[in-house]
Amino acid sequence: MSEHPTRFYAATLGCKINQYETQALREVWLARGFTEVQSAAEADLVLVNTCAVTAKAVSDVRATVRQAHRANPLARIVVTGCAAQVLGDELAALPGVAAVVPQDAKAGLKQWPQGAVNAPSGSGAAQAFPDMQVSGYTRARAVVKVQDGCSHRCTYCIVPFTRGPSRSRAPHDIADEVRRLLQGGFRELILSGVNLRQYGRDLAMPADFWDVVARLGNEFGPEWAGRARLRISSLEPGQLGSKALDTLAANPLVSPQLHLSLQSGSASVLRRMGRGHYTPQPLLDFLHSLRGIWPVYGLGADILMGFPGETREEFEETLAFCRELPLTYAHVFPYSRRPGTAAADMKDQLPVAEKKARAAAVRAVAAEKKDAFLQSLLRRDSLHVVLQSLSPACGVSEFYTDCRFDSVPDGATLREIRSARPLEVRKGVLIVSPQ
Repeated sequence: MSEHPTRFYAATLGCKINQYETQALREVWLARGFTEVQSAAEADLVLVNTCAVTAKAVSDVRATVRQAHRANPLARIVVTGCAAQVLGDELAALPGVAAVVPQDAKAGLKQWPQGAVNAPSGSGAAQAFPDMQVSGYTRARAVVKVQDGCSHRCTYCIVPFTRGPSRSRAPHDIADEVRRLLQGGFRELILSGVNLRQYGRDLAMPADFWDVVARLGNEFGPEWAGRARLRISSLEPGQLGSKALDTLAANPLVSPQLHLSLQSGSASVLRRMGRGHYTPQPLLDFLHSLRGIWPVYGLGADILMGFPGETREEFEETLAFCRELPLTYAHVFPYSRRPGTAAADMKDQLPVAEKKARAAAVRAVAAEKKDAFLQSLLRRDSLHVVLQSLSPACGVSEFYTDCRFDSVPDGATLREIRSARPLEVRKGVLIVSPQ
């Protein structure tokens, strides 16, 4: 095998930020003459970009590394990302692993095998916004990373340990990347970060996330309104106030859909989670006001069930709150004990079976609401679908609902926004017809 591998395979686990960072490395490696292959069996170098947010995520990392080694015992496996930051020694001992690169040194992989690959964890790289950017994407909807890290230590969350403190990307760099992607043919861009509420706190010029959204609307709206759209990734309820309403009302590019890092509908549980900076009730008031801007909108939420000490009454509070929310989908997780976090040492840890049962009950509520929302969309004359695949022809609507065309639209190309007439709901998917 060559000392300097040229064939690489990338396996990305976890969040949209990891997808973005894999793409940034991919672009640099391809520019350096590397060749991307479609399986670990064909590769000289296997990149495993990892997640550590739950115990299952870490289990998936181990399984991915072992599968890659079985498929190709001669490949050099490089493990990076969040799990590499906190479980370096364990991952280095897995068969086939040539290097473990912590999250705060990930950008150094652009120079693999030289450069900052062996930079120690905790280096100065953790204090600056990572030097990574993209001009394309392997998926039809591109991610634009605007923020990294988190300086708010929720008691259950390992992310501040894996990604370090909050760092914000300069607004002009964000705008430049949006421009590159629009000019490259992408028609849906996802503004993404680890904690968007903390955007701007480290910048010399005062700004917050809504200032970035307003700037992008002002700069790109005149040319791209109706032809391309921005989607906002996970927001905290504490970000949703009058400035958010004013910004969304004035922006012609933002899709009518929000995703909330809610975590619980119980104020007492939120306080134990270290999220006492918001309470559930004001969120309902904001969402009611949002109807005046977006008469129809998609709403998703991350919800964590079975937190230590969660009583039956607190569980019922979250269940009742989810029934009140105009949810159109939800990501519901049983609490996962993460070593090193405050919640891991809390008393009254719930049994696994109880955590799963409570999560299942909330999922059932969300599933009912999703089905009702999909049925309501059948009354609309049209949806605007970004094409993600042509075989079969499918994509995502402005409301973040999965759509499948009953036939391939004439002259269709990936990434474009197509008008479609909703026909029926089939297994949680809207069947649509080209218009």
